[in-house]
Amino acid sequence: MSKRSEQKKDWSSRSVGSSWQHHFFYLTIKVGGRRLAYFVLYVIVGYYVLFSRLTRERTSHYIARRFPQDRGLKRLFHCYRMILNFGKVLIDRAVVGILGPGSFRVSLDGRDELLKIRDENRGMILMTAHVGCWQVAMSVLEFLERPVHMLMRQEDGDIDRHYFEHAGVECPYRVIDPAGYLGGTLEMIGVLKQGHVVSVMGDRLLGSDRSSCRVDLLGSAATLPFSAYKIASATGAPIVVFFTLKDGPNSYQVRIAKVIRVPELVGRKAETFAPYAREFAGLLEEFCGEFPYQFYNFHDMWSAAPSPMIKGGQE
Repeated sequence: MSKRSEQKKDWSSRSVGSSWQHHFFYLTIKVGGRRLAYFVLYVIVGYYVLFSRLTRERTSHYIARRFPQDRGLKRLFHCYRMILNFGKVLIDRAVVGILGPGSFRVSLDGRDELLKIRDENRGMILMTAHVGCWQVAMSVLEFLERPVHMLMRQEDGDIDRHYFEHAGVECPYRVIDPAGYLGGTLEMIGVLKQGHVVSVMGDRLLGSDRSSCRVDLLGSAATLPFSAYKIASATGAPIVVFFTLKDGPNSYQVRIAKVIRVPELVGRKAETFAPYAREFAGLLEEFCGEFPYQFYNFHDMWSAAPSPMIKGGQE
């Protein structure tokens, strides 16, 4: 097996920072709040962009396609902007847990539409991508008054904490393990039939999921999962595509991009569900066009055969 193949097989979403670095930022937040943590972040990000080849490599897959005309220092600048924004999201996530949810303003466009879908009592699949801060969206879904189940698995030994872990409170959503039997498919179908909400990522294979198709994204063929569309077809649950974005120092938006309704379809082949994955890719591409530095999927989804993230989860 080639070195490159081994790297793909061993890909992990585990934080590149050490434990003491994370705790340093947590202490900075407690002492000086978000602004002091941001100030320190500018320096730390500069170090990683200049001296960490792994950091530059993980951002290069997206940057090469979003900014194909740029080379050299321009690509380095794009890398810095991406990692800086990603670092701010991680800090914001910690701030919510350490200082409380009142530290940020969150706006949701599409509340009435979500309530109408809820009242159909067919369940709801919330599909997003590695953009913005998905935890923010979870914090504004209480009005649905339905249990939320999230397909995710934090990697064993990962020191990066979720916002509720900082606050020392119980996880506000129920976790479905993608490494479980059939990638958690049966569990997702079961809770959807009870009218519950399931949250998934539409831009990365997780766990034992091998249901993928190739669609165009930013001018190149990318691999996207289509299991959620199969589940929607089997249950009748609408898929609500949403994206979160940071639109100010202390504010976020949750945008409903589109509601995808998959009819009852026969078959399990990729070509049956590829049109829906292609539709999602188009929505994601529009988001990246408007907010190029808020895309945080550092996995090479454009690889001819990207490996699913066996132990990782939604960052």
